Amino acid sequence: MTTMTAIGAFAAESPDTSLRDITVDVPELRPRDVLVRVLAVSVNPVDVKQRAALQDSEQPKVLGYDAAGVVEAVGPEVTTLSVGDEVWYAGDITRPGSNAELQAIDERIVSRKPSSLSFAEAAALPLTTITAWESLFDRFRLTQESTGDLLVLGAAGGVGSIMIQLAKALTGVRVIATASRAESRAWAQRMGADIVVNHHRLRDETLAAVPDGVDYLFSPHSADNIDAYEAIVKPFGHITAIDEPEGLELVGLKAKSIAWHWELMFTRSMFETPDMIEQQRLLARAADLVDQGILRTTLTKTITDFSAAGLAEAHRDVESGRMAGKVVVTR
Repeated sequence: MTTMTAIGAFAAESPDTSLRDITVDVPELRPRDVLVRVLAVSVNPVDVKQRAALQDSEQPKVLGYDAAGVVEAVGPEVTTLSVGDEVWYAGDITRPGSNAELQAIDERIVSRKPSSLSFAEAAALPLTTITAWESLFDRFRLTQESTGDLLVLGAAGGVGSIMIQLAKALTGVRVIATASRAESRAWAQRMGADIVVNHHRLRDETLAAVPDGVDYLFSPHSADNIDAYEAIVKPFGHITAIDEPEGLELVGLKAKSIAWHWELMFTRSMFETPDMIEQQRLLARAADLVDQGILRTTLTKTITDFSAAGLAEAHRDVESGRMAGKVVVTR
């Protein structure tokens, strides 16, 4: 087979007009690549942002980051995976994505998937798990002995859902989650949050629950929140952000010597950092946690239509901003 089916994205306002079924060449493998037959993908905010930022071009972009599938071939230098392995991964923003029949992906960011999960259940997890893991353990430097208070904004979202679970399972911190709708509050509590506050009253409700302020704050929505962060984070506290709002002004955090960290789970693969294989290792550990019943999938909706129409529905769900958990598209 020299060609394969895929879903291409073109510059357009809506997912219905942007996403189209296409035929493309099967990707060639780099020495450390595995070729994965993709059986399930989830849609994340990064997919929506990438689609919305596309410029006019006759060449489509194949989006898709989270995926689960089966290894069909391996490059000559692959040592950690074999043909037939069931795998999960979160992709590489610099290469064609997982919205395709087959995907070439570097073995160092791929791991065997949890054996206890279906492909759909597994595909919901990698990107959010890596983001949450790197935020907690690489940015905040938390350990099993860590204590204090962690505030997780957007707790019903994909990253927040995993971050709560990981923080409760692998650290000693207390988790305060933000949510507003009754369904979102209930979801955050099911994930393990100790306290849930309304993000529309972020400053007042957080300080009512934690009068001295929080030690750690995870921020997926930083715009217009810096004044509140200044008030609710303790001196020498830490903030990790995953968004990139224009004109972000952080000088107000200086008086308290609050540290600001950025987290982008694609950094290792974008720059092929020497520790790139750490993403494989953390996914392998996460798979063990899932199989031990410690970490649960955040899948809440499955679309059994791996096509432009199915992906467009998933993009609309993510764009609505009202999803708790993750939406997955399967074959």
